[in-house]
Amino acid sequence: MPLYSHDGKSPQVDPSAYVAPTATLVGDVTIGPDARVMHGASVVASAGAITIARGVIVLENAVLRATETHDLVIGEASLIGPCAHVVGCTLEDEVFVATGSAVFHGAHLEAGTEVRVHGVVHVGSRLLAGSTVPIGWVAVGDPAEVLPPGNHEEIWAIQEGLHFPKAAYGL
Repeated sequence: MPLYSHDGKSPQVDPSAYVAPTATLVGDVTIGPDARVMHGASVVASAGAITIARGVIVLENAVLRATETHDLVIGEASLIGPCAHVVGCTLEDEVFVATGSAVFHGAHLEAGTEVRVHGVVHVGSRLLAGSTVPIGWVAVGDPAEVLPPGNHEEIWAIQEGLHFPKAAYGL
Protein backbone atom coordinates (compact mmCIF):
# COMPACT_ATOMS: atom_id res chain seq x y z
CA MET A 1 0.00 0.00 0.00
CA PRO A 2 1.37 3.43 -0.84
CA LEU A 3 1.93 5.41 2.37
CA TYR A 4 3.35 8.89 1.97
CA SER A 5 4.64 11.29 4.60
CA HIS A 6 3.83 14.97 4.28
CA ASP A 7 5.20 17.80 6.45
CA GLY A 8 6.77 15.22 8.75
CA LYS A 9 3.53 13.33 9.37
CA SER A 10 2.98 9.76 8.22
CA PRO A 11 -0.14 7.60 8.05
CA GLN A 12 -0.80 5.36 11.06
CA VAL A 13 -2.70 2.15 10.33
CA ASP A 14 -3.99 -0.16 13.07
CA PRO A 15 -2.64 -3.71 12.58
CA SER A 16 -6.19 -5.10 12.33
CA ALA A 17 -7.15 -2.69 9.54
CA TYR A 18 -6.88 -3.53 5.85
CA VAL A 19 -5.61 -1.05 3.27
CA ALA A 20 -5.67 -2.33 -0.32
CA PRO A 21 -2.35 -2.22 -2.16
CA THR A 22 -3.76 0.28 -4.68
CA ALA A 23 -5.18 2.69 -2.07
CA THR A 24 -3.14 5.79 -1.23
CA LEU A 25 -2.68 7.34 2.22
CA VAL A 26 -0.92 10.71 2.53
CA GLY A 27 0.13 12.66 5.63
CA ASP A 28 -1.63 12.87 9.00
CA VAL A 29 -4.00 9.92 8.49
CA THR A 30 -5.09 7.54 11.26
CA ILE A 31 -6.86 4.32 10.30
CA GLY A 32 -8.57 2.63 13.25
CA PRO A 33 -9.09 -1.02 14.16
CA ASP A 34 -10.97 -3.28 11.74
CA ALA A 35 -11.32 -0.48 9.17
CA ARG A 36 -11.09 -1.21 5.44
CA VAL A 37 -9.77 1.11 2.73
CA MET A 38 -10.36 -0.52 -0.64
CA HIS A 39 -8.71 -0.34 -4.06
CA GLY A 40 -8.13 3.04 -5.62
CA ALA A 41 -9.28 5.02 -2.58
CA SER A 42 -7.31 8.23 -1.91
CA VAL A 43 -7.04 9.39 1.70
CA VAL A 44 -5.12 12.68 1.57
CA ALA A 45 -4.20 14.77 4.60
CA SER A 46 -1.64 17.05 3.00
CA ALA A 47 -3.18 19.74 5.21
CA GLY A 48 -5.17 18.99 8.34
CA ALA A 49 -5.76 15.50 9.72
CA ILE A 50 -7.94 12.53 8.83
CA THR A 51 -9.24 10.13 11.45
CA ILE A 52 -11.04 6.96 10.35
CA ALA A 53 -12.54 5.10 13.33
CA ARG A 54 -13.13 1.43 14.10
CA GLY A 55 -14.97 -0.61 11.50
CA VAL A 56 -15.21 2.09 8.83
CA ILE A 57 -15.30 0.88 5.23
CA VAL A 58 -14.02 3.16 2.46
CA LEU A 59 -14.90 1.62 -0.88
CA GLU A 60 -13.22 1.77 -4.27
CA ASN A 61 -12.09 5.10 -5.71
CA ALA A 62 -13.50 7.22 -2.88
CA VAL A 63 -11.62 10.48 -2.27
CA LEU A 64 -11.21 11.63 1.33
CA ARG A 65 -9.41 14.90 2.05
CA ALA A 66 -8.58 17.19 4.95
CA THR A 67 -7.77 20.87 4.47
CA GLU A 68 -5.87 23.51 6.45
CA THR A 69 -9.09 24.68 8.03
CA HIS A 70 -11.12 21.45 8.10
CA ASP A 71 -10.01 18.09 9.47
CA LEU A 72 -11.93 15.01 8.35
CA VAL A 73 -13.35 12.72 11.05
CA ILE A 74 -15.28 9.55 10.24
CA GLY A 75 -17.01 7.82 13.15
CA GLU A 76 -17.28 4.11 13.90
CA ALA A 77 -19.04 1.65 11.58
CA SER A 78 -19.55 4.22 8.81
CA LEU A 79 -19.52 3.35 5.12
CA ILE A 80 -18.12 5.54 2.33
CA GLY A 81 -19.30 4.30 -1.06
CA PRO A 82 -17.39 3.97 -4.33
CA CYS A 83 -16.42 7.25 -5.99
CA ALA A 84 -17.71 9.33 -3.07
CA HIS A 85 -15.99 12.67 -2.32
CA VAL A 86 -15.75 13.50 1.40
CA VAL A 87 -13.71 16.56 2.40
CA GLY A 88 -13.05 18.36 5.67
CA CYS A 89 -16.20 17.34 7.52
CA THR A 90 -17.38 15.31 10.51
CA LEU A 91 -19.32 12.09 10.16
CA GLU A 92 -20.53 10.65 13.44
CA ASP A 93 -21.01 6.89 13.97
CA GLU A 94 -22.92 4.69 11.51
CA VAL A 95 -23.13 7.22 8.70
CA PHE A 96 -23.68 5.99 5.13
CA VAL A 97 -22.34 8.04 2.20
CA ALA A 98 -23.34 6.24 -1.01
CA THR A 99 -21.77 5.90 -4.44
CA GLY A 100 -20.90 9.20 -6.11
CA SER A 101 -22.05 11.37 -3.20
CA ALA A 102 -20.25 14.53 -2.07
CA VAL A 103 -19.93 15.89 1.47
CA PHE A 104 -18.17 19.25 1.63
CA HIS A 105 -16.07 21.34 4.03
CA GLY A 106 -17.41 21.96 7.50
CA ALA A 107 -20.45 19.71 7.06
CA HIS A 108 -21.55 17.66 10.06
CA LEU A 109 -23.50 14.44 9.65
CA GLU A 110 -24.94 13.24 12.92
CA ALA A 111 -25.20 9.54 13.86
CA GLY A 112 -27.14 7.25 11.57
CA THR A 113 -27.55 9.66 8.67
CA GLU A 114 -27.61 8.52 5.05
CA VAL A 115 -26.56 10.32 1.90
CA ARG A 116 -27.85 8.16 -0.91
CA VAL A 117 -26.43 7.74 -4.43
CA HIS A 118 -25.20 11.08 -5.88
CA GLY A 119 -26.53 13.06 -2.93
CA VAL A 120 -24.76 16.29 -1.91
CA VAL A 121 -24.22 17.86 1.51
CA HIS A 122 -23.01 21.45 1.09
CA VAL A 123 -20.40 23.37 3.09
CA GLY A 124 -21.28 24.05 6.69
CA SER A 125 -24.49 22.03 6.50
CA ARG A 126 -25.68 19.81 9.35
CA LEU A 127 -27.76 16.66 8.92
CA LEU A 128 -29.62 15.76 12.09
CA ALA A 129 -29.34 12.23 13.50
CA GLY A 130 -31.14 9.59 11.47
CA SER A 131 -31.94 11.84 8.51
CA THR A 132 -31.62 10.91 4.83
CA VAL A 133 -30.62 12.73 1.67
CA PRO A 134 -32.51 10.88 -1.11
CA ILE A 135 -30.89 9.80 -4.37
CA GLY A 136 -29.51 12.88 -6.15
CA TRP A 137 -30.92 15.38 -3.67
CA VAL A 138 -29.08 18.27 -1.99
CA ALA A 139 -28.76 19.07 1.74
CA VAL A 140 -27.96 22.69 2.55
CA GLY A 141 -28.02 24.79 5.73
CA ASP A 142 -27.79 24.24 9.49
CA PRO A 143 -29.94 22.37 10.16
CA ALA A 144 -30.02 21.20 6.58
CA GLU A 145 -32.98 21.51 4.30
CA VAL A 146 -33.07 18.56 1.93
CA LEU A 147 -34.18 19.61 -1.53
CA PRO A 148 -34.56 17.98 -4.94
CA PRO A 149 -31.85 18.97 -7.46
CA GLY A 150 -34.36 20.77 -9.66
CA ASN A 151 -34.95 23.42 -6.97
CA HIS A 152 -31.87 25.42 -7.96
CA GLU A 153 -33.16 28.82 -6.87
CA GLU A 154 -34.20 27.57 -3.45
CA ILE A 155 -30.89 25.71 -2.99
CA TRP A 156 -28.90 28.75 -4.11
CA ALA A 157 -30.81 31.06 -1.75
CA ILE A 158 -29.42 29.02 1.16
CA GLN A 159 -26.08 28.02 -0.36
CA GLU A 160 -25.04 31.56 -1.31
CA GLY A 161 -24.85 32.54 2.37
CA LEU A 162 -22.60 29.58 3.13
CA HIS A 163 -19.76 31.18 1.15
CA PHE A 164 -18.42 28.06 -0.59
CA PRO A 165 -15.23 29.70 -1.96
CA LYS A 166 -14.26 30.95 1.52
CA ALA A 167 -15.17 27.69 3.29
CA ALA A 168 -13.48 25.49 0.70
CA TYR A 169 -10.53 27.55 -0.43
CA GLY A 170 -10.20 30.48 1.97
CA LEU A 171 -11.06 32.97 -0.77
